[in-house]
Amino acid sequence: MATTTAAASTASEDRCPDDLPVVPVRHYGRWVAAVAAITALAGIAGSLAKNANLHWDVVGHYLFADLIFDGLVTTLWLTAAAMALGLGLGTLIAVMRLSASPVLHGMATLFVWVFRGTPLLVQIIFWGYAGALYKYVMIGIPFTDITFLRVETNSLLTPAIAALLALGLNEAAYASEIVRAGIQSVDPGQAEAAHSLGMRPALTMRRIVLPQAMRVIIPPMGNETINMLKMTALVSVISAHDLMSNIQDVYAQNYQVIPMLVVASLWYLALVTLLGVPQAWLERRYGRGTARSGHVSPLRRMLGVAGRLPTKRQEGNR
Repeated sequence: MATTTAAASTASEDRCPDDLPVVPVRHYGRWVAAVAAITALAGIAGSLAKNANLHWDVVGHYLFADLIFDGLVTTLWLTAAAMALGLGLGTLIAVMRLSASPVLHGMATLFVWVFRGTPLLVQIIFWGYAGALYKYVMIGIPFTDITFLRVETNSLLTPAIAALLALGLNEAAYASEIVRAGIQSVDPGQAEAAHSLGMRPALTMRRIVLPQAMRVIIPPMGNETINMLKMTALVSVISAHDLMSNIQDVYAQNYQVIPMLVVASLWYLALVTLLGVPQAWLERRYGRGTARSGHVSPLRRMLGVAGRLPTKRQEGNR
């Protein structure tokens, strides 16, 4: 009797659901949608390739022209400099908004209200034509005639400098909110523990709070960098000699507006794609330990094969 019971128990264990192979769900609707999407994209691509009005010969001629590369250099350094200015100033503004001092909090709130509440294009035009408001930039003692430095505004605020100020100050308003959210995501007990050890508030912020806040701050700042690259096209209104400014100079002479816009679009797409690689890496790195930190390619998600999990028997054979 005991032998029969033991045999039944062994047979039951052999048929344990954990040992059965896992068969993924087949999403045939996704396959159909994928085929339809690829067909539509192929049709659009073929239509554009055969469209004589695009003048692909003009696109090829100017795609790698020296004037275009000069604009690319300006676009890249504007992006890097504006993001550096925006992140540095934004961090300071975020700390001021979290300060217990009503003066610092009020000044930071006013800054964010002004630069986040007005369109970026308006700010660019304002800085570009600041010479119409103040002819000279002077440093001296207020309410006296004593002046230490006097510079003509138009010679100081060149189009490139005006563009940098507009982009950087506007970005600082948005970056401050990202940094503030990152700081507030850190457990207050971390700062309290540092203060109990005798660390100064500034040292606590630099060594304890900000390193932990990077997990929240860095991924959205990657998106802000990509957005900044595209927003540099707006500085063409003050002729800052960026990519879009040089594109406009070319089609103002040859009247090939659409082909030149295609050239600009191709370069912006290429640059955004390159920036997307480190941005995706940063998101995965700082997203480790979260519920959806695992990276699954879009193709695997589309085909519905992302859920294939090994069985215990397969794991044991590894």
